[in-house]
Amino acid sequence: MSRSAKLTSWIAPAGAILLLAATTGSALAHGDRGPSKKPITLDRTGGFVIGGKIAVNPNNANRTLSCDHGYIEYFIPSKPRKTSLVMWHSSSAQVWQNRWDGGEGYKDMFLRRDYPVYLWDGPWVGRANWGCASHTYTPSYVDQQNFASWVFGPAAPAGQLPTASEWYPGVQFPTNNTQAWLDATRSRYLEFDRGDNIQLQTDVAAYAADSGRLGKSIVYLTNSAGGLRAMVTTTKAKKKNIAGIVTYESIGYVFPIGDPESPAPCGQTTDPNGPACAFGPILVPLEDFKKLAKLKKIQFVWGDNRPETYAYVIQSRLAAKLINKYGGNAEVLKLGDDAGLKGSTHIPFADMDNEKVAALLDKFLKQAKLDGYASNNDHDDDHGHGHGHDNDWDDDRGDWRGH
Repeated sequence: MSRSAKLTSWIAPAGAILLLAATTGSALAHGDRGPSKKPITLDRTGGFVIGGKIAVNPNNANRTLSCDHGYIEYFIPSKPRKTSLVMWHSSSAQVWQNRWDGGEGYKDMFLRRDYPVYLWDGPWVGRANWGCASHTYTPSYVDQQNFASWVFGPAAPAGQLPTASEWYPGVQFPTNNTQAWLDATRSRYLEFDRGDNIQLQTDVAAYAADSGRLGKSIVYLTNSAGGLRAMVTTTKAKKKNIAGIVTYESIGYVFPIGDPESPAPCGQTTDPNGPACAFGPILVPLEDFKKLAKLKKIQFVWGDNRPETYAYVIQSRLAAKLINKYGGNAEVLKLGDDAGLKGSTHIPFADMDNEKVAALLDKFLKQAKLDGYASNNDHDDDHGHGHGHDNDWDDDRGDWRGH
């Protein structure tokens, strides 16, 4: 469908919500569940689409395409904490679900800790992959490229499968497990690394945050390009439901317009909507940037194979400095230097030592006073997901209306 197709407001039917109270005690599909753990007891779980448009066929007004929406899968513990963890991937929701070897991932780790968990697929990716505009998919032989991109080793392997000498020494990946490597690289979604996709995804994500359906105290957990998107989302949000951000190896940062320390924005000499501006820097008005400074805490996390000279580590330190300059609480955490964790990949929450990485998130949430429990009275108020429609909404972020 062309970009010229007529777009009208979307009012979706109410989605069915599955309520359940269950415990999980069986072994994982693959991998070792490890020692006995606290069961996961859920009050309810389900999913819903949010935001988006209806594109109308210009040749037949009775034919439409629902598109450009996001998708949320949620899990609400029976006795939830007040803070929701919204897990925002760059490659695939799978990275939040399991450790590299199939062991327990962040989703279940934090459900055991009683945090409501939301897995977010932004517009055009995963379970929200119907876009309103056309795009071309060209298969590219990138499996081995993932090896270096995900910091498994310093360069792509020479052959189809990496050899022992091609991995980083001590990398937190089961290097002798060929199936783990195959599963990791084929779990990817198609990504849309473009400037215009950042704006599309963050428009919908800001609406989702403002809707209240993700809770009233949201902490975004992000990976790679998801970090930039979470920061932009915060600058667009109109309500105060976003409480914090933890980015794992964020590629791209937000800075304030007019500050003498801000870098030049991407797009001055190239198309800001194209692939050259997929990872910023993005500059926003100072008043919008100050929304980041109003969060309880922001943490930019890096593995030990990212040197201080790495461009995005440099950007993360500058972003933290400027957030703090305007009254915020932001920090850079180096897993190696600051926490003694060695061999981290680009996706440390899926690493073999992810329990230790999770313990650092526990500390973050406690320090920010985001680890409290919801009372019986405000249980549904804080986590009232799936209860009917949001109010119709239509403003300068788009002409779509929420479900």
